[in-house]
Amino acid sequence: MTTTKRRTAEVRRELLPADVRRRAVTHLRGCDPVMARVVEQVGPCRMEIDQSSTLFAALSRSILYQQISGLAAAAIHKRLIALCGGHEVHPADILAHSIDELRAVGLSRQKATYMHSLAEHVSAGLSLASVRRVDDEEAIRRLTAVKGVGRWTAEILLMFRLGRLDLLPVADYGIQKAMQKAYGMRSLPRPKRMRRIAAAWSPYRTVACWYLWRFIDGEAAV
Repeated sequence: MTTTKRRTAEVRRELLPADVRRRAVTHLRGCDPVMARVVEQVGPCRMEIDQSSTLFAALSRSILYQQISGLAAAAIHKRLIALCGGHEVHPADILAHSIDELRAVGLSRQKATYMHSLAEHVSAGLSLASVRRVDDEEAIRRLTAVKGVGRWTAEILLMFRLGRLDLLPVADYGIQKAMQKAYGMRSLPRPKRMRRIAAAWSPYRTVACWYLWRFIDGEAAV
């Protein structure tokens, strides 16, 4: 009889390659004096990519982290892992538990429903791996076809799981607040203005966002 070894639930992260970080920082410093000051204040780029073994686990984690603090999300994630046997979450683990059982670890009913929906889609044949082979917008389109996976969730997956370097999640409150503070705005910037400012950061808008998250509160989004 064969057995399948499951990976532990510990999130494994690796720094972006040093040459990529160096090019990104050089570009951001040279293209925008405001971003140059942000880079100077935050310090060296330490952006990491989540090396968890499956995209399902990473996407489930992104759903869990939606619209709550990082500390609260981490506590709920730890309880979810324990419920699933202490290993990385798989579709079968989610489907093996009812919505109420998932809620008992701290998930809202909506998020528990979203995780069930994602698990059902993957179990029915949705290939998350296919997003690796397409451009950013097509990957976002495929991911957001799943109930509960919004654009922000898809963007975070692409940024911090697949290492896509040129994304700007304009719906992210932390990015909005950071831009407001860094650029001396009276109110939160609208998406059109955010994109206009960030155009100069391309092709390293993801790295710029990493800096902005740390600039505003010292914590990454995920």
